[in-house]
Amino acid sequence: MLRTSDLPGTLAFYRDVLGFELASGGVAEGWLALRRDAAGLMASGLNDHEGDAAPAFTGSLYFEVADVDTLWDAVRDHARICYTPEDFAYGMREFGIYDNNGYLLQFGMPLRADA
Repeated sequence: MLRTSDLPGTLAFYRDVLGFELASGGVAEGWLALRRDAAGLMASGLNDHEGDAAPAFTGSLYFEVADVDTLWDAVRDHARICYTPEDFAYGMREFGIYDNNGYLLQFGMPLRADA
Protein backbone atom coordinates (compact mmCIF):
# COMPACT_ATOMS: atom_id res chain seq x y z
CA MET A 1 0.00 0.00 0.00
CA LEU A 2 1.62 3.20 -1.17
CA ARG A 3 0.60 6.33 0.73
CA THR A 4 0.04 9.57 -1.14
CA SER A 5 -1.15 13.08 -0.46
CA ASP A 6 -2.34 13.24 -4.09
CA LEU A 7 -4.65 10.29 -4.74
CA PRO A 8 -6.16 11.82 -7.92
CA GLY A 9 -2.66 12.46 -9.31
CA THR A 10 -1.58 8.94 -8.40
CA LEU A 11 -4.56 7.45 -10.19
CA ALA A 12 -3.82 9.60 -13.25
CA PHE A 13 -0.11 8.65 -13.28
CA TYR A 14 -0.61 4.91 -12.98
CA ARG A 15 -3.57 4.87 -15.37
CA ASP A 16 -2.47 7.37 -18.02
CA VAL A 17 1.32 6.91 -17.97
CA LEU A 18 1.72 3.23 -17.03
CA GLY A 19 -1.53 1.76 -18.32
CA PHE A 20 -2.94 0.41 -15.05
CA GLU A 21 -6.71 0.04 -14.64
CA LEU A 22 -8.70 0.84 -11.53
CA ALA A 23 -9.79 -2.58 -10.22
CA SER A 24 -11.60 -1.34 -7.10
CA GLY A 25 -11.78 1.56 -4.71
CA GLY A 26 -11.53 5.10 -5.99
CA VAL A 27 -10.53 8.63 -5.09
CA ALA A 28 -13.78 9.21 -3.16
CA GLU A 29 -13.17 6.01 -1.16
CA GLY A 30 -9.63 7.13 -0.25
CA TRP A 31 -7.88 4.10 -1.73
CA LEU A 32 -7.10 2.54 -5.09
CA ALA A 33 -6.55 -1.03 -6.20
CA LEU A 34 -4.80 -0.91 -9.57
CA ARG A 35 -4.03 -3.70 -12.01
CA ARG A 36 -2.08 -4.14 -15.22
CA ASP A 37 -1.63 -7.64 -16.59
CA ALA A 38 -0.40 -9.75 -13.66
CA ALA A 39 0.74 -6.75 -11.57
CA GLY A 40 -1.39 -5.34 -8.79
CA LEU A 41 -0.74 -2.22 -6.75
CA MET A 42 -2.64 -0.39 -4.03
CA ALA A 43 -2.48 3.24 -2.95
CA SER A 44 -4.25 5.26 -0.30
CA GLY A 45 -4.33 8.70 1.18
CA LEU A 46 -2.06 9.52 4.08
CA ASN A 47 -2.95 7.55 7.21
CA ASP A 48 -3.55 9.58 10.37
CA HIS A 49 -3.41 6.42 12.51
CA GLU A 50 0.16 5.78 11.41
CA GLY A 51 1.23 9.42 11.53
CA ASP A 52 1.93 9.78 7.80
CA ALA A 53 3.08 13.28 6.94
CA ALA A 54 4.31 12.59 3.40
CA PRO A 55 4.87 9.65 1.08
CA ALA A 56 7.87 7.64 2.30
CA PHE A 57 9.51 4.42 1.18
CA THR A 58 13.15 3.34 1.39
CA GLY A 59 13.19 0.88 -1.50
CA SER A 60 11.85 0.57 -4.98
CA LEU A 61 9.04 -1.28 -6.68
CA TYR A 62 10.34 -3.66 -9.34
CA PHE A 63 8.20 -4.84 -12.24
CA GLU A 64 9.33 -7.55 -14.64
CA VAL A 65 7.92 -6.76 -18.08
CA ALA A 66 7.96 -8.45 -21.47
CA ASP A 67 9.54 -5.54 -23.39
CA VAL A 68 11.48 -2.89 -21.50
CA ASP A 69 12.28 -0.82 -24.56
CA THR A 70 8.67 -0.52 -25.74
CA LEU A 71 7.57 0.51 -22.25
CA TRP A 72 10.47 2.97 -22.04
CA ASP A 73 9.38 4.60 -25.30
CA ALA A 74 5.85 4.99 -23.90
CA VAL A 75 6.80 6.52 -20.52
CA ARG A 76 10.09 8.39 -20.92
CA ASP A 77 8.50 11.74 -21.74
CA HIS A 78 5.90 11.46 -18.98
CA ALA A 79 7.91 10.69 -15.84
CA ARG A 80 11.00 11.87 -13.98
CA ILE A 81 13.83 9.53 -14.96
CA CYS A 82 16.15 7.82 -12.51
CA TYR A 83 18.09 5.89 -15.16
CA THR A 84 17.62 5.03 -18.82
CA PRO A 85 17.51 1.46 -20.21
CA GLU A 86 20.69 -0.39 -19.40
CA ASP A 87 21.93 -3.99 -19.59
CA PHE A 88 23.23 -5.26 -16.26
CA ALA A 89 25.78 -8.02 -15.60
CA TYR A 90 23.20 -9.95 -13.55
CA GLY A 91 21.23 -10.62 -16.74
CA MET A 92 18.52 -7.95 -16.77
CA ARG A 93 17.79 -4.95 -18.98
CA GLU A 94 16.16 -2.24 -16.85
CA PHE A 95 15.20 1.39 -16.48
CA GLY A 96 13.96 3.39 -13.52
CA ILE A 97 11.50 6.26 -13.16
CA TYR A 98 9.81 8.08 -10.30
CA ASP A 99 6.05 8.23 -9.97
CA ASN A 100 4.19 11.44 -9.14
CA ASN A 101 4.90 10.87 -5.41
CA GLY A 102 8.63 10.28 -5.80
CA TYR A 103 8.46 6.48 -5.43
CA LEU A 104 11.14 4.73 -7.49
CA LEU A 105 9.73 2.28 -10.03
CA GLN A 106 12.11 -0.07 -11.83
CA PHE A 107 11.15 -2.09 -14.89
CA GLY A 108 13.22 -5.00 -16.14
CA MET A 109 13.31 -7.98 -18.44
CA PRO A 110 15.77 -10.85 -18.68
CA LEU A 111 18.43 -10.45 -21.33
CA ARG A 112 18.23 -12.96 -24.11
CA ALA A 113 20.97 -15.59 -23.91
CA ASP A 114 21.98 -14.86 -27.51
CA ALA A 115 22.09 -11.05 -27.04
